[in-house]
Amino acid sequence: MIKRFVQFCVLFFALPIFAQLGGESTYQFLNLVSSPRQAALGGKIITNFDYDVTEALYNPASINWQMHNQLAANVSNYLGDITYGTAAYAYTWDRRVQTFHFGVTYINYGSFDGYDVNGVSTGSFGGNEAAISFGYNYNIPFTDFYVGANVKIITSLLEQYNSIGGAVDIGAMYINEDLDFHAALTIRNLGTQFTTYAGLNEPLPFEINFGMSQTLENVPIRWHLTLENLQQWNIGVSNPARATTDLDGNQTQEEVSFLNNALRHLILGAELWPDRGFNLRVGYNFRRGEELRIVDQRTFSGISAGISVRLNKMRFSYTHARYTSASNTSFFGLQIDLDNRRR
Repeated sequence: MIKRFVQFCVLFFALPIFAQLGGESTYQFLNLVSSPRQAALGGKIITNFDYDVTEALYNPASINWQMHNQLAANVSNYLGDITYGTAAYAYTWDRRVQTFHFGVTYINYGSFDGYDVNGVSTGSFGGNEAAISFGYNYNIPFTDFYVGANVKIITSLLEQYNSIGGAVDIGAMYINEDLDFHAALTIRNLGTQFTTYAGLNEPLPFEINFGMSQTLENVPIRWHLTLENLQQWNIGVSNPARATTDLDGNQTQEEVSFLNNALRHLILGAELWPDRGFNLRVGYNFRRGEELRIVDQRTFSGISAGISVRLNKMRFSYTHARYTSASNTSFFGLQIDLDNRRR
């Protein structure tokens, strides 16, 4: 079974047709961070294997019995007037069947004023998208490997156009309990549109991520490292605002170096007291920091930080993520232990 899974992963690494990034596919909201914890650690953290029921929205291999009867809801005031959020719940049937996971991701783009070609008002309109997921995880017998999958139904309404699609996420995780070390791989958004907006079938935002994390032996810190968008090497795009002009008026576009492009795949994060009722989290997203950086101005783009506090059966989380000097985001989360088990 492991051999077949590795062959499957290699196959998709080799398919350049799936190498989509932002603006090149539909349903882009599917790759937004799923929780304040994930956002605080830089985004796209896929190696947590604990009570955090929202983690399974991004990596189904993280589904486990500790998520039993955990209910979570998260909301973010994203850029502009955009709001989006997630919800998740897990239930352990029994030791043999193990745990099922249910999730929802939703985004609302706000309200817009519509006009025809002559400038006559046509009224206001809006847009929203949602995905409902069902997930399951399986521990390969007599090994430290876990594999899981999410099946998602996707709906999208943009003005008068609507679309329905379906996708599958596949995840694998290795856990070394002696070293408290986790490694994970996710293959996300394998799917298609069932109905299109206007007759044109668009690809989904396919993405491959790999991550590692470990709790230090004598320090209560868990470090996280994620390599994102491994399905495409060249993700660095030159910024027109950073072009240089010589005395003759000749313009030279910014060149993205090999090292710069490599770093844009990297996300780093750290969590202080990861197993306690109070956590501090910080992260840095190199790609976000580089793409939103302003020349000759310190904006701290790419940095994120958050806290988590447990009060009895409830856990509150908050994250602040820095994008530009003009726009930042806040992410709020609440998780309820319906079994009232202390964590």
